[in-house]
Amino acid sequence: MSERRIGASIRRRRRALDLTLAEVAARSGLSSPFLSQVENDRARPSMRSLQRVADALDTTAVQLLAAGETPRRVDIVRADADPGLDPVLDPTARVRPLVRGQQQMHALEFTGGQDGGRAFRHRNDELMYVADGSAEVEADGRTHRLGRGDTLYLTGGVEHRWRALEAGTRVLLVAVADHVEAVVDPRS
Repeated sequence: MSERRIGASIRRRRRALDLTLAEVAARSGLSSPFLSQVENDRARPSMRSLQRVADALDTTAVQLLAAGETPRRVDIVRADADPGLDPVLDPTARVRPLVRGQQQMHALEFTGGQDGGRAFRHRNDELMYVADGSAEVEADGRTHRLGRGDTLYLTGGVEHRWRALEAGTRVLLVAVADHVEAVVDPRS
C-alpha cells in the first residue's frame, strides 16, 4: 500500500486558496511549525487536527484524505493495512478510509466513540450503516436512534450530527464525493 500523502494535499489546497501557513494556523488554532511538519509529512495529524485544518481550508477531512491518494481502478483496502486516524478525546476511537484516492464516493469506518458536537452538511447523498453497537443521529430537526444493522440515508444538503451510544460501536459512512455534480433524475 502506498503511504497517504495528506501533507501534499493540504499544501495544494492552501496554495489554491492563496493562504500562508500563518493564515491557516490562525484560522485553525494550530501552530505554524506543526502545520509545516504536517505539510512535509513529518507529522501525522489527529482526526480533530485534520478537521480543524479542513475547516480553515473550506473543505472536509475526507476530501483532504482523498486528495492525498492516487485513484485506482481496482483497489483492496486491507483491514490491518492502515490503522486510520485517531479522533480526539477517545483513545479507542478510529477513523479509517475504506476507499483510497479521489473517487466518485467516499467511505469511512468509525470505530469507538464519536463526538456528536460537530454538524455536517454534504453537497451529495450519504448512507450511514451501523455495523456494531448503536448511534444517535440528529438530522433535519429529528433525532434517530440506530442499532446494529440499521441504515440512515441522507440526501445532499441535510445538516446532521451523530454520536456513538456505546463502546465498540462501528459505523460505516458512504457518500457521493463533494466534487461530483449530482443531477436529479428527470423521471422522478
